[in-house]
Amino acid sequence: MKGRSIISKLTGFSFSLLMSLVVVVAAYGQHQQALIRVTDQKSNEPVAFAHVCLEGIQSGEPKYSLTGLDGLAVNTSREISKIAISYVGYATFTDTLRPGQSLEVQLRPSMLNMDEVVVTAQYVPEKADKSIYKVAVINSRQIEQKAATNMADLLKDQSGMRVNQDPVFGTSLRMQGLSGENVKFLMDGVPMIGRMNGNFDLNQINLYNVDHVEIIEGPMSVIYGSNALAGVINIITKENKSSLLNTTANAYLESAGVYNFDGSVSFNKKKHGFSVEGGRNFFGGYSPVDTSRSQAFKPRRQFFFDGYYAFSADKFRIKIAGDYFNERIIDKGSLLSPYFETAFDNEFTTIRYSVRTDASLKLGRKHFISFLASYSTWNRIRQTFFNDLTTLTKTPVQQSWAQDTNSIHSIIVRGTFARNDPGKKLNYQAGFDVDDETGTGEKIEGNKKEIGDYAGFLSVRYDPVKSVSLQPGLRFIYNTRFKAPLVYAFSARWAILDHLAVRFSYSHGFRAPSIKELYLVFVDVNHNIVGNPDLKSETSDNLNLNLSSGKENKKTAFNADLTVFYNFIRNVILLARENSFSTAYTYQNISRFRTAGFQLGCAYALYPALKVQLGFSLTGITGSPDTKIPFEPFKWSPELTLSPSYRFIKPDLTLSFYYKYTGRSPQLGMDENKVGWQWIEAYHTLDFTAGKGFWNNRIRLSAGVKNIFNTTTIPTSGVSVGGGHGGSADGGMNIAWGRTVFVKLLFQFNQYK
Repeated sequence: MKGRSIISKLTGFSFSLLMSLVVVVAAYGQHQQALIRVTDQKSNEPVAFAHVCLEGIQSGEPKYSLTGLDGLAVNTSREISKIAISYVGYATFTDTLRPGQSLEVQLRPSMLNMDEVVVTAQYVPEKADKSIYKVAVINSRQIEQKAATNMADLLKDQSGMRVNQDPVFGTSLRMQGLSGENVKFLMDGVPMIGRMNGNFDLNQINLYNVDHVEIIEGPMSVIYGSNALAGVINIITKENKSSLLNTTANAYLESAGVYNFDGSVSFNKKKHGFSVEGGRNFFGGYSPVDTSRSQAFKPRRQFFFDGYYAFSADKFRIKIAGDYFNERIIDKGSLLSPYFETAFDNEFTTIRYSVRTDASLKLGRKHFISFLASYSTWNRIRQTFFNDLTTLTKTPVQQSWAQDTNSIHSIIVRGTFARNDPGKKLNYQAGFDVDDETGTGEKIEGNKKEIGDYAGFLSVRYDPVKSVSLQPGLRFIYNTRFKAPLVYAFSARWAILDHLAVRFSYSHGFRAPSIKELYLVFVDVNHNIVGNPDLKSETSDNLNLNLSSGKENKKTAFNADLTVFYNFIRNVILLARENSFSTAYTYQNISRFRTAGFQLGCAYALYPALKVQLGFSLTGITGSPDTKIPFEPFKWSPELTLSPSYRFIKPDLTLSFYYKYTGRSPQLGMDENKVGWQWIEAYHTLDFTAGKGFWNNRIRLSAGVKNIFNTTTIPTSGVSVGGGHGGSADGGMNIAWGRTVFVKLLFQFNQYK
């Protein structure tokens, strides 16, 4: 018994000693484990869920991870690697890392987007505050805070921008008093097609796969050619660069009858990346006054799909992407007398798809080659039915005016060669553009028309001193339909102080009329528009002056921007009524057209909770139908925007308001070759959004109220502008549907190992 007791004690002592050694070894191993600690530079608090990417210098193999609630991630590299740490709202950190090395990283909050990296019109990606152009960025966090589902939602509250509504064509945009063909829309640098009446329907540009939007207001004719007199809007799509696997599911419901659903799957395997996305949107239609059938805002249904494959090496990258969009708009007609049991209904189907390839090659550290090619097709199908509501039968109307299909096919090829050496005073970019557009359809003169635009361009950036950049540029154009002049531009940036810069840009621009303006006939219950093959091309002189200042302290940040602009366009193309007794409109040239004004914007942030943005703009327009007729005085219109947001850190709750005052605004039109004005009376809009994260931010819930002031139809006066479209039954302008509530739910899952 005594021996057994001794053996038991020895066994217990050995077991205790063994466990102690295990604990010590584990603690020693944990102490020796190489860790990456990520904290907030201003608050020193851990940054949870930051994306960490390690890419081997030799193998090029990426490894992804995510910091935990303590802000820690493990250094799993087995070779010297490039490290990139990113998180929404912070400037991206980059460095090199050795195997077994621990690293302390303090991420700097980007309180007012001053550190956003932009690609539009740049030789290479560059920080927005260093760009020679003034580039405004709407990032993914701002899109999420607004709970915006399409470009109309996103841009309607932007200072200096006007979003107009048409019952069939949808929404359109004005910048610096210019609209339609003078605003260039890009998707990842590729010009978008599918304008109706010269404008893009912003409701057709969904945001489900958009990472951020870059906006340059002002002349960009040398870099992007035609359609860039007023500015460029480049929509940058999402690309998974931070996880092995990413899945998302999104739902949006609005009380006006909006039901949107979409989802995506993307994954990375070594140097390869893949993604597939798709969804469905539905809107049931709306009218300020219920007419039971004909509605001011037409019901619409949308399907959309897209995907990409990307290969990324150290000096070479290629991305192949494609997208498909299908929309059907139902335009129900009023009941016909005498029995009010029948009606003519129209259905408009838009089908748009594109395939594009984007490749880039680094030649050393100073020279870069990029290549872009795309093929896009846009189809609009109109069907008219005679609807008998007593028998519930729909019969296609056989007359030629009732059924038609129009198509636009576009081939874009663009290549550039650039030198960007920070150590040199002289850098440059040279390139070429090929843009071939073909239109087919029964409503196009001759059933088929083609216009080609071929250009070469050169810009040189000279930095005589560190604070000054000068960039002249030339564009040589051959257009198969119109004689094109030499397009030239000059831009300059002077960093007066570290936080104060002035930018100047001048451009002599050119725009050839589009196939639709020249040859398309569009007739329905709301429109009667006939193309004009005798149109002249537009030429312009555009000036922009910008003064920007930004300063960031420990807890606060402030920036301010003042932009002054002047645009003078010769032979501007507008819709004109044929005569006072006709409902038919056609495109006509107005000899001279001018816009001028200024935009003032301020932003203030108190880290990490409060952000306030304030904007004021004043825009004037005037025109003259003949060089012998003097200009009328400018017609001025003011705008005021205010967007405060407050974030409660602990519950992760953000409250945002978006207010806009749109002053009495003029639109220029023509009636029997006489210039006339239509005035839209002033109005106010206000939206409210609340957003909160759940389950370690895997779920984001947004809810709020849109159009709180219930602004719907605004009175108009003067001549009819735009072929009689865009108005309500009582002659007013339909601005928006009424006050609504909405809820948006986003789920996303990331796998990092």
